[in-house]
Amino acid sequence: QVQLAESGGGSVQAGGSLRLSCIVSDRLYESECVGWFRQAPGKEREAVASIKTEGGTTSYADSVKGRFTISHDNAKNTWYLQMDSLKAEDTAMYYCATDRRPGDQPGVWYEGCQYGYWGKGSQVTVSS
Repeated sequence: QVQLAESGGGSVQAGGSLRLSCIVSDRLYESECVGWFRQAPGKEREAVASIKTEGGTTSYADSVKGRFTISHDNAKNTWYLQMDSLKAEDTAMYYCATDRRPGDQPGVWYEGCQYGYWGKGSQVTVSS
């Protein structure tokens, strides 16, 4: 019943910018947290940023602090990841995720939220 849809990925030169968007749909529950994760070929999935619905508290991986910004547009029910000053090492498949619902199996922990639902991903490629 929980669906996530990402968009906004693409190919850019190092130093460029991209903005990813994510729409989270759920008829029964509101998300407590929304996060962005990424996975590059041959590497494990890693958390990039997260935001809590209540209070808007944000968290960022050290590798993206000062360059990426996560935000939420309540009117459009859309979650964003603004990526500036992109580097080649940012190249990865980026996934939008939201917290698991009551009764769900354990998920992935990141900054106090347990993520259990994932989008299909949006590819970001940065050329150096």
